[in-house]
Amino acid sequence: MAEKPLRGNTYRTKNKPETSASTASQPAFDWPALDWGAVASSPKNILISGVILMVVSALLEVAFLSYIFTGTTDQSEVAALGYEPARQVGANTRNVLGLFGAFVSQVFVYRWFGIASLIIPLIPFLVGWKLVFKSELLNLNRTTKEVIFYTIWVSMLMGYVVMVSNSATSLSFLPGGFGYYINDLLRDLLGYGNIIFIAIVLFIFVVYFYNVDPVERWKAAPAPANETLTDAAIAEPEEAPIEAEPDSPKKTHSVLDETYEDEVIDEKPVPESEPVILPVPEPIAASEPEVPLELELEMADIAPIPLLVDEPDVDSVSEEILRNFGQYDPTLDLPSYQFPPLELLNEFNENALEKVSHDELESNKERIVETLGSYGINISKIKATIGPTVTLYEIIPEAGVRISKIQNLEKDIALSLAALGIRIIAPMPGRGTIGIEVPNKNRETVFIRSVLGSERFQKSTYDLPVVLGKTVSNEIYIADLAKMPHLLMAGATGQGKSVGLNVILASLIYKKHPAQLKFVLVDPKKVELTLFNKLERHYLAQLPNSEEAIITDTKKVIHTLNSLCIEMDSRYDLLKEATARNLKEYNAKFVQRKLNPEKGHRFLPYIVLVIDELADLMMTAGKEVETPIARLAQLARAVGIHLVVATQRPSVKVITGLIKANFPARLSFRVTSSIDSRTILDTGGAEQLVGQGDMLLAINSEIVRLQCPFIDTREIEDVCDFIGSQRGYDGPYPLPEYEGDDAADGRGEIDTDDFDALLPDAARLIITHQQGSTSLIQRKMKLGYNRAGRIMDQLEQIGVVGPFTGSKARDVLFHDLESLEQHLRSMGLG
Repeated sequence: MAEKPLRGNTYRTKNKPETSASTASQPAFDWPALDWGAVASSPKNILISGVILMVVSALLEVAFLSYIFTGTTDQSEVAALGYEPARQVGANTRNVLGLFGAFVSQVFVYRWFGIASLIIPLIPFLVGWKLVFKSELLNLNRTTKEVIFYTIWVSMLMGYVVMVSNSATSLSFLPGGFGYYINDLLRDLLGYGNIIFIAIVLFIFVVYFYNVDPVERWKAAPAPANETLTDAAIAEPEEAPIEAEPDSPKKTHSVLDETYEDEVIDEKPVPESEPVILPVPEPIAASEPEVPLELELEMADIAPIPLLVDEPDVDSVSEEILRNFGQYDPTLDLPSYQFPPLELLNEFNENALEKVSHDELESNKERIVETLGSYGINISKIKATIGPTVTLYEIIPEAGVRISKIQNLEKDIALSLAALGIRIIAPMPGRGTIGIEVPNKNRETVFIRSVLGSERFQKSTYDLPVVLGKTVSNEIYIADLAKMPHLLMAGATGQGKSVGLNVILASLIYKKHPAQLKFVLVDPKKVELTLFNKLERHYLAQLPNSEEAIITDTKKVIHTLNSLCIEMDSRYDLLKEATARNLKEYNAKFVQRKLNPEKGHRFLPYIVLVIDELADLMMTAGKEVETPIARLAQLARAVGIHLVVATQRPSVKVITGLIKANFPARLSFRVTSSIDSRTILDTGGAEQLVGQGDMLLAINSEIVRLQCPFIDTREIEDVCDFIGSQRGYDGPYPLPEYEGDDAADGRGEIDTDDFDALLPDAARLIITHQQGSTSLIQRKMKLGYNRAGRIMDQLEQIGVVGPFTGSKARDVLFHDLESLEQHLRSMGLG
């Protein structure tokens, strides 16, 4: 748009004739007469200019950084500037600095130099600094040249990276328009050899700009350090020679590293019978107070010197043991142990797998474009990525299309595709596109052998590597359970939850030696994890005097969880004594033989607690289970205890806030409603999965769709039989013994004859209102305070409410009447 000319000659009164008295009375401004040199040299104006430049540079930096996260969203808004009011466009932008930040970032980052634009604001900042503080923070001339060169060079380098990775759309903000254009121009000439040209440009600049001349540097190299020190050492005594006067003889004494001389006073001549033996130790004793002989003996008895001398020799002793015996190897306890071979798992034939046909891809693309086009949404580009379960169609709408408009068409797109259920991801994280996941007509089964035999899993260096499946782009997804550090799983019946647990256990068994890993398996359903019973003498841990390693009884579950808490506390004590922050550092010190086993130190294996059905435990035990689980989830990660908890019903009564807050990694198979999806993942989408191992993993604020590998019962049996047939330990890994509360452990021996007749009714009242309050029993049952208090104490005895906690209401240990009635019948109170 052409600039408008100045209106009239408002300030040019010198050349304009005066036409009226009114104009003659106005003051005349002689614009050409202004002293611009004085204006530019004014200290106040210089200060204002410098501050403005520094503020502008800071704003530019903030805008460029914000563009990295919001630029793809703001592109359509900036493109709509010519069609929509600027105020409306500014309200829709997500840049931290609004429309200004979005527009400036679009120009510098997207159109020009990409991520290299982040160093451009350095120039106005240095100029402003020089104007304000009258000094250069950096050499302005030299820094300006460096900024210009590296801005262009980094843009070219990023352009090559984007070209090689074939991610021009998702990574377009890295090179900017300039870098991408240069690499596109050179592609026909050098192909992927552009990097040679880019490297040569950097080499030439470094040589000429930094004056690199290795030949001159070699000639001017200083003398070696040892020669300089030798010369200095030789010349040092000659700087201040000490001359003894002939008339005053001197005695020389050495105390530690200090040498000094004293004059001999000849006031009392020394007799010939006394040799010069006594004066020698006097300089040492002269600086110390005289101590009586008796006190010296007492001090020697209190603090004997040999104890202080022997203390620093601990490291030397450990080094000597390490040289003689080598590092400690925990696997030598089972030296002949063999990992299960992959041949025990079912074979798979990649050629026999049903792939998505080209016709299906083209048909789905056309239907998506037609459906969006019928609502006035035009697509500039669409790309398909075929996965084992779903195909991801990434679309780039034309400028001016709102993302929310596409999200609202989810059901319409599903109807046109005749799909079981689609999932729209708007926008795709880090790609600048909108993803539409469409289930494949012919699903691909991901076999456990294909993922465990992959090079990525075999060469994994994770502490506890777990294969969770394949992504939408057919990449094997491996997570480190030690860094999760706990995993919460949910899914409706028959959606693959139990198979997912078996896959996690198989992954760890194929990677970790029995000396390095132990499992605590809790199976309230009594049928899901019983196949791993054969690993009792290798991988399982249990309480002393326990009959079965797989815990199925609720009472034993409570004891086991509290026993793990005791194990956790004892491990923390060991880490404290060893000055180690986590299990990995502690075991490393033990392997290096820096810890003494005679002082209680031992090699600590990882412990993985697996709970197959949390909902059943919460119904029958409530707080008795929730408290130790929450405590382990909060503190146990540093000492190598990790939790994998699964449930069919992800309701807030089962996955309480205390449990959920300590499980940052959550895995959801298909659930029945969006409420359950939000409970487990904090977002919807799990209700739209297609089942049979299709799942969503929420970890590190990112949601990934995966297809869980399949492992059948026969494969688990073969693996467990192979391990169980080998020589193992004498028994399972012993957990600390836990002595429960006498009132809780001896409920069957409680004499119920003295209990109040209204006790069952009071228990039902407490469970119905979920409030363990004596006043509630008083009001609702119209009883006196003394009788209501006795009933409350009896409810604590039979385990319906928790102990007295002052002014607060007691904890209610049951959540529904059905489990209460079962408990009352077992106590003979039903």
